[in-house]
Amino acid sequence: MIYGMNEELQIKLQALLDGELPEAEAAAMINLIARDAEAAALHAELKNTRQALAKFERPLNVPEAREFYWSKIEREIERAEPRAEPAPRRHALFSFWRRAFAVAGGFAALAAALFIVTTPGKHPIGGAEMEVAMADVTSFTYRNYESGATLVWLSYPAENDVATGQPTTTIQ
Repeated sequence: MIYGMNEELQIKLQALLDGELPEAEAAAMINLIARDAEAAALHAELKNTRQALAKFERPLNVPEAREFYWSKIEREIERAEPRAEPAPRRHALFSFWRRAFAVAGGFAALAAALFIVTTPGKHPIGGAEMEVAMADVTSFTYRNYESGATLVWLSYPAENDVATGQPTTTIQ
């Protein structure tokens, strides 16, 4: 390999030998060979290699037309290669639903996170909460944190002392 010459010039010298260059480029390459010893040496080496290889080549005559010959080879290759079977439709349908549910799940998680972030404090309904004291099931407490109001309902059955007007002890 000649290291002083770039690859493009080497390819153009080979193309000159193969008769693939347009006339203007071919003339420029012939001028380069005439004035550059390195280009002339590469041209001579390529020419000798081509002549040496030509002695070992046998002419091959194909009984059919070129296009028909290559089409037979192509058909044989296609016949020999195993064909990939298309995937059953149910796998494609399963894949579609899996992607759809993944997107829907993502939107649901985003909506839940947005709801939690925008809810004021720990009171989801307008800052109000209702408590029931377990020890005394006859009272309810309602607190509204936005307005700062607390209401307590006491409910006693009609037959107790308060309802009948009898003196009672203090209400706790």
